[in-house]
Amino acid sequence: MRIFKEEPKFQFMNKRYYAFLFSGIIIALGVLLFFTSGFNLGIDFTGGTNIEVTFRKDITVNELRKRLGNVGLGKSTIQQVGQSENRFFIKTVKEMEEQAEAPIQTGTENEKKEGAEEIGAISKTIEEALITEEAKERDTGKMDLNNLSQTQIAGLLVSKGVPRDTAEPAAAKVIKLKESNSTLLINDFAEIEKLELKSEALSALKEHTYLGDFTFLSVETVGPQVGHDMREKVTLATIWAMIGMLIYIGFRFRFIFGIAAVITLFHDILITLTFLQIFQVEVSLYVVAGILTIVGYSLNDTIVIFDRVRDNLTLMKRQEAEKILDRSINQTLSRTIVTSGTTLCVVLALFFYGGEVLHAFSVTLLIGIITGTYSSIFQSCAWLRIWEQKFVRRKK
Repeated sequence: MRIFKEEPKFQFMNKRYYAFLFSGIIIALGVLLFFTSGFNLGIDFTGGTNIEVTFRKDITVNELRKRLGNVGLGKSTIQQVGQSENRFFIKTVKEMEEQAEAPIQTGTENEKKEGAEEIGAISKTIEEALITEEAKERDTGKMDLNNLSQTQIAGLLVSKGVPRDTAEPAAAKVIKLKESNSTLLINDFAEIEKLELKSEALSALKEHTYLGDFTFLSVETVGPQVGHDMREKVTLATIWAMIGMLIYIGFRFRFIFGIAAVITLFHDILITLTFLQIFQVEVSLYVVAGILTIVGYSLNDTIVIFDRVRDNLTLMKRQEAEKILDRSINQTLSRTIVTSGTTLCVVLALFFYGGEVLHAFSVTLLIGIITGTYSSIFQSCAWLRIWEQKFVRRKK
């Protein structure tokens, strides 16, 4: 598919210093933001707990923060999920958890046990914070049925004298009922009565449980050491990716092509990181995956142009270097724009319909694809030209 009827004759090399200035301003802004506000690091890198919770009734962020403040978690990051006013992400960092009023114990036998105990402890802390005083007075000594798993419900029934062959099917029916509701909560015991449970199971549930106003949809916790190790691994992964790209392009083309490509990729990463700071996108493993995807995507665009440059260096030996580079970019311009456009359509669909889990990943790709397209046109050949002027000629 061709966008231009005839081969365009844009003079990109004449504009390279404007492109350098434009990119330099954005990167400088990124450096400034890094030393002032920094990145919005997710628990993958800081350590902490991320909980998704849904309420029966709408609740404001301020009210939610007030309740968390009662147990020392008032500085938690609270994010509303979509347009819903009863569903939130609550993120606590490790230091915050250690200062919380409720003690957070960890096991000592092995890491798996430590992780399980830590999840249970911080979940219990937040659960205590979210329960209203009215509910505490009304339901003292009972367990919140909306926050019990199938195994926990069955265990509770068995402990109250219900036979296991009765308790387990009853627990499965209760969980299925909860999952069928839009709020993922059971609103009234009348709903449970319709399940036609055996009388002993139904009586035990009514006597020993109550229906809370919220439920945890997911709980994820990461220790501080894991977060530290993750930062090191991400840095090493990026460095090795760059080295791999340099070696690959050095073999396929020439070493100066590899240098230009790596500088361009480094440029793309810095620009993307700047916009992630501007938009305060939470940096998680999804974002890292997005950045590494961008590296591959941008390199692919650059290779297409460099491939044409290599051919034109043979066909246009008597032409000036800048004319060869300009023509190479112009010859691949339609392909670059079409490829980027179709990829953007897919990423936009992911952005609008991918949900909260893939939001950071899609934003990273969105920024990276635009940046990668810009850099492959305005930066890659420009750096190739500068390297050739400053170093190759000097050796001659």
